[in-house]
Amino acid sequence: MRAFVFPGQGSQKVGMGMELAAASAVAREVFEEVDDALGQKLFQIMREGPEEALTLTENAQPAIMAHAIAVLRVLEKEGGIALADKADYVAGHSLGEYTALCAAGAFSLADTARLLKLRGQAMQAAVPVGMGAMAALLGADIDKATALAEAAAEGQVCTVANDNDPTQVVISGHREAIERAIALVKDHGIKRGVLLPVSAPFHCPLMQPAADAMAEALARTPPGTLRLPVLANVTAAPASDPAEVQRLLVEQVTGRVRWRESAIALRDLGAESFVELGGKVLGPMITRSAGPEVAVTSVVTMADIEELAKSL
Repeated sequence: MRAFVFPGQGSQKVGMGMELAAASAVAREVFEEVDDALGQKLFQIMREGPEEALTLTENAQPAIMAHAIAVLRVLEKEGGIALADKADYVAGHSLGEYTALCAAGAFSLADTARLLKLRGQAMQAAVPVGMGAMAALLGADIDKATALAEAAAEGQVCTVANDNDPTQVVISGHREAIERAIALVKDHGIKRGVLLPVSAPFHCPLMQPAADAMAEALARTPPGTLRLPVLANVTAAPASDPAEVQRLLVEQVTGRVRWRESAIALRDLGAESFVELGGKVLGPMITRSAGPEVAVTSVVTMADIEELAKSL
């Protein structure tokens, strides 16, 4: 069994998709369709930057999705591979869940781009700039991270946002609480706490206004039928009912990304191989979580796509 997985924020970089677009008309069509859907020259920002513009949440989210879907479309149209035939599950990290749903046919490419643009804007607007923060805890498991977050909260929001793998957990909340947590890492047996270069505290209760905005947006553009089940971030369990998927996407804005548990759940469901499309960040997390017995492939370039098409 095989799972296709899609990266989240932080995997963007200036120049992304250039090589693919130069080599493939199929990839160029994806980038053009996203530009048209958004009414902006997003692919130009992906190609040329500036980095500050690409890092803006409202640009990074649709850009990362567009890049991964371009890889998928090239694989499908030029490699002659149908995702539904070759995959048993899809999953994505945070915004990557929308990419996974687009790959599974629940959303059109244009709708996915518009939803992610809006999600980025709503997440940015939910908390005044400077009021929130996120930090990666290195050498921390979920128990240590939870204890640290509780100790640092002091009446403010400080919660686990991303349980990425057994060695890396991300916390999110009020800036002062996150800074207190970083100061306390050694007391909790954690190697290091690093402030993340993000513009808002994602996946914590401070994101409630963004969750409300997404509830409205998803009511207007609900997911359709899924060609294969998605492993949902907030439950670390398979979902294939569109109404359930819609509800979980709203919960996901304020809820924890249970990535470590998702990797383990997919392995336990029988997934022996994981294919990450459009990035190289999830693979190492999956190996650390699900163990060395699962095979992980990252597919970003044309050469990667050709290699994967041969092996499938």
